[in-house]
Amino acid sequence: MKKFIVLYHAQKGAMEEMGKMSIEQQKAGMDMWMEWGKKCGSGLIDMGTPLGNAHSMSKDNHGPSGSDVVGYSMLQAESMGEVRKMIEGHPHLMMPGSCSIEVHESLPIPGM
Repeated sequence: MKKFIVLYHAQKGAMEEMGKMSIEQQKAGMDMWMEWGKKCGSGLIDMGTPLGNAHSMSKDNHGPSGSDVVGYSMLQAESMGEVRKMIEGHPHLMMPGSCSIEVHESLPIPGM
């Protein structure tokens, strides 16, 4: 089984807008995520969390990042095709604005 890291992208301010939602709206959103998790079954190995306060670092510099990554999950599947099926109808894609999902296959490290 291969592992895949799923990154959730959203426009700046999307998290602030979510914070303005009523308790009922937040619960409805989480219910959609839980339904997605059930759909994935054992393919969902880590629901992940929202992300914030991104910081960019290099050997010479560091500071706030302009990244639009707002969360992650981890999936396992035999192929990217299976992952695409798991992502179909994902609640993140139903958020207002130009939200997107990026998937990376976790590759084995040679010699390990």
